[in-house]
Amino acid sequence: MKDLKHLYEFEKLLESANNALVQQACAEGKHALAYTCYHMPEVLLNTGNCFSVRLRAPLTGSLDISSYYMSNFICDYCKSLLERGIEGGYNFLSGLMGTETCSEMNRALEHFELLRLVDNEQFFVTFLDMPFKVTENTVRHYVDQLRRKVLTPLQEVYGVDVSDDALRKAVAEHNEVCRILTEIGQFRKEENPRITGYEYHILNLVSYCCPKYLIVGKLRETLEELRQREPDVKPRFRVKIAVVGSEIDDPGFTKLVEDAGALVVVDRFCFGSTPGREEIHLDPDLPVLESIARHYLNTSQCPRFMQREKVDGRWQLVRDLCAGVSRAGRAVRAAQVLRVLGL
Repeated sequence: MKDLKHLYEFEKLLESANNALVQQACAEGKHALAYTCYHMPEVLLNTGNCFSVRLRAPLTGSLDISSYYMSNFICDYCKSLLERGIEGGYNFLSGLMGTETCSEMNRALEHFELLRLVDNEQFFVTFLDMPFKVTENTVRHYVDQLRRKVLTPLQEVYGVDVSDDALRKAVAEHNEVCRILTEIGQFRKEENPRITGYEYHILNLVSYCCPKYLIVGKLRETLEELRQREPDVKPRFRVKIAVVGSEIDDPGFTKLVEDAGALVVVDRFCFGSTPGREEIHLDPDLPVLESIARHYLNTSQCPRFMQREKVDGRWQLVRDLCAGVSRAGRAVRAAQVLRVLGL
């Protein structure tokens, strides 16, 4: 197939957390807010003059220093973030927004505060206390956490506009990106898809790691390009698969799978589109912040939830995603390459 116009540029952007577009946004006076988990609502970090950066540490080499501060048994993703932080790779950040979900990640992010890894006097680290179930009580608790530990500090430290109007604007911008990526993702359901799993991984990952207002135009162009794109006459894949797992932030993994003869048509992992690229529908009868909170609680697929409905729902979602592609084309096998999430 013909190469996508912006693919090489997107690949280069993903080689660094502090990429050219992040630097441009910071130079324009915007505040970069890092996060690692879906439980931290991405849309809240894009309100006012802020933009979200889903934290990665591409091209990491040795983990010797982070292993000294943590342990050889700690997840390499967590240690890679700490290692890059110690190297000074995140000095562009204005805040680091954590959640009480993964204990290993919590220990890594705590070191940003303890070791003062970011050269910014106003830099702060915050952690949300996440619920184990979705009930009316836990929704109220979650809303309170978001207000006290995210919106209020942003307003007090950086003077960020966290009004309902600002939140609605952030939701509208978020939803546009979601609509574009959802339509692009639908091309994977074709009998002979006009997009590869690797290309989609790149496009989706860029939307997590770059300021949205600087990449949405190029995503629109890419969507229009794909509408006109002709797939290869002879498919290069032998089987379509679903990749289900956790922090798969390296598109090289997807490329490796596809070079072996598969085609990734479902991405149910933490840096994937499910969950993450569903539109947020604001309930007119609820406060804006509560609507956002309910969206993230209801769509989260994290195994941290103890609710029976959530446990069963994780399995059912994978079945439904695979069935949706199977109806549109060849059968899909759910390749659970990382079962550590209990999926």
